[in-house]
Amino acid sequence: MQNPKKYQLIFLALTLLLIVCFFTNISLGSISIPNRAIIKTIFGTSDNVSWHHIIINYRLPKAFTAMIVGSGLGISGLMMQTLFRNPLAGPFVLGITSGASLGVAIVTMGASLFGGVLLGVLASKWTLVMAATLGSFLVLLTVLIVSTKVRDAMAILIIGLMFGSISAAVVNVLSYFSSAEELQQYFFWGFGSLGNLSWQELLILFVLYALGILLSLAAIKSLNSLLLGENYAKSLGLNIKKSRLLIITSTSLLAGTITAFAGPIAFIGLAIPHITRQVFSTSNHKILLPAVFLFGAIIMLICDSIAQLPTSDYTLPINAITSLIGAPVVIWLLVRKRKMMF
Repeated sequence: MQNPKKYQLIFLALTLLLIVCFFTNISLGSISIPNRAIIKTIFGTSDNVSWHHIIINYRLPKAFTAMIVGSGLGISGLMMQTLFRNPLAGPFVLGITSGASLGVAIVTMGASLFGGVLLGVLASKWTLVMAATLGSFLVLLTVLIVSTKVRDAMAILIIGLMFGSISAAVVNVLSYFSSAEELQQYFFWGFGSLGNLSWQELLILFVLYALGILLSLAAIKSLNSLLLGENYAKSLGLNIKKSRLLIITSTSLLAGTITAFAGPIAFIGLAIPHITRQVFSTSNHKILLPAVFLFGAIIMLICDSIAQLPTSDYTLPINAITSLIGAPVVIWLLVRKRKMMF
């Protein structure tokens, strides 16, 4: 597809779909609230205190979190797949998620090592976020140092996978010596969650997310050049080392921050870029980046709406829904197109 008008129509349709999914997500929940009341509440003209509290303090932050998580992980996956020229690469191949998981595991399952007095403090929500952020940051720092020393992108990919294996091994050791309560807390974090963020926490997440998005926009030219291969990109005057550093920093900032606040969310980072390529049939990142943003936000809102189990008091783990809903879509697109766009 090379017709700009077709691109414009698809972008318009996706934007409208995003708005519909956003309001549908807000309208769903264990308590039924009329659409008119939702609109009044958003514009501050509703006098129902209970509905105002539910929409403003719970449903709106959760919907915005879903959009940030879906778009951020999708863009991270797109950049990683282009950088490593590997369709199986995602935002977590650099070991960023593993670093966050290790940080949380040390706090939840290793808290008893710090004594009973500190146990309650270490188990607080902010401590989990800080531990996940610190774990991601340490892995990011190591990968950035490695990226300045190693020339081969595939070597960086393998080193990132090795960090993931080391982190998983330490988590397994901690799990072996942990109590049932500590294991439960860690596993609940691993399910992922979009509904636990206050407006204050959402603001911090958004600032870091916006910084990652700005860096990804600055990397569009580098990403398009890298599609031609590193040697050809060098002949075009591209500084490979600086471009790689910019892409890794952007990816790490997006994936690390999102994992710290929402937990490890599976599937989105790997699959959203493939879905977008199949629909738009292009490898131009000027088109792909905003398209992945829209697809990621829409699919995450749909997954969260399904996870809420409408008319039920139960909420399913978001990690399970992203894979159950998204994987069949990718399989269907690949079977329909009969080949993978990359």
